[in-house]
Amino acid sequence: MRRHVGFFGLEWLLLAAFACIGVANLLGSQVLESTSMQCTYDIHESWETNCERGPAFAEAPPEVPWTPIKSFLGLPVRSRIGIAAGLLPNSRWVLPYAERGFDILTYKTVRSVARPCYPVPNWVFVDDLGPDHTPAYVIETVPADPIQISSSVCFGMPSFAPAFWREDIRRCRSGLSDGQVLIVSVVATPPPNPTIGEMAADYAQCAAWAVAAGADVIEANLSCPNVCSAEGTLYHDATSSRSIVQQIRDAIGNTPLLLKLGVFPNRLLMQQFLRAVDGLAEGVTLVNCISRTILQRDGQPAFGPNHTTAGVLGRAIHQPSVEAVREIHECITDEGLALAVVAVGGVAQISDFADFFQVGAHAVLCGSSPMYLPNLAVSTKQLHPEW
Repeated sequence: MRRHVGFFGLEWLLLAAFACIGVANLLGSQVLESTSMQCTYDIHESWETNCERGPAFAEAPPEVPWTPIKSFLGLPVRSRIGIAAGLLPNSRWVLPYAERGFDILTYKTVRSVARPCYPVPNWVFVDDLGPDHTPAYVIETVPADPIQISSSVCFGMPSFAPAFWREDIRRCRSGLSDGQVLIVSVVATPPPNPTIGEMAADYAQCAAWAVAAGADVIEANLSCPNVCSAEGTLYHDATSSRSIVQQIRDAIGNTPLLLKLGVFPNRLLMQQFLRAVDGLAEGVTLVNCISRTILQRDGQPAFGPNHTTAGVLGRAIHQPSVEAVREIHECITDEGLALAVVAVGGVAQISDFADFFQVGAHAVLCGSSPMYLPNLAVSTKQLHPEW
């Protein structure tokens, strides 16, 4: 893969020239993707099949624009643009997307034991006709404009065994270019009726293994809309969260730590959580989907009777996610806390990135859109190399 080198002074001197070149190419690349959309992940196949196959791209990767170095949690990056936990389950997915200019790559959440994925379907496209508390319905015809796509996922946070993912993380890290970083998302796999100590130890073990394998950043997933066990809503409990985060910190030393969150039910709970983890973590990542009831047109649960609600991604959650990021950034500022905010939620066009940066995001990660807009980082870098 290409290696980027250069000095800060020369980089910023050339910045304007590269930006102008990017503007000239921007519209063409967006039109190409909108008129020839192909999903890189086959939603009709199992998660395991997609993991083995890797992404199916319609074309070879385009030339990635040169961009100057920035800082992400103190690490040098070519952009503060990346992909959130979900679409990148192994090196067969991480490295091809890195080659397409995404510089912050999140390895999908791993566990201390292997766990299978829920049965197919795991990913469906949905409409967005009502407010957040109303059901979303599965659609068979995807919108012609990929920017307008909404979808829903229900995987259950599957994981390969540690023996596999520890070696695979090494493979990922060695394949990245200068100015790219690898986040590894980790979660506990609690026994029935776990103690906080048991959960904390499991989180810490996974995090330590990931760091030893080469992770640049650890993301502790304290939220998941698609599991029914205790690890799904940990961020609602500030005291327990602090105990877990403290043990992770002890296990990973100075490696940057992010905490993956969902939407808080109220501001007080948010304040309590942020105060509890300040000084232990470098930042928070949100929003981890927004839950809604997901139904087929006949009213049957799209993911089966055991999973009537699931996480929604894409256009439907962009504005609610922007508001959640705005609120948490304001809370961090008001409280004088030392936490960065990494934003996720419905990013499918350049203005979506701008929405998040304008409300205080330190970096912006795409969730589902790289599945059907794999060159989004290239288009964005062409117009905004400063991001």
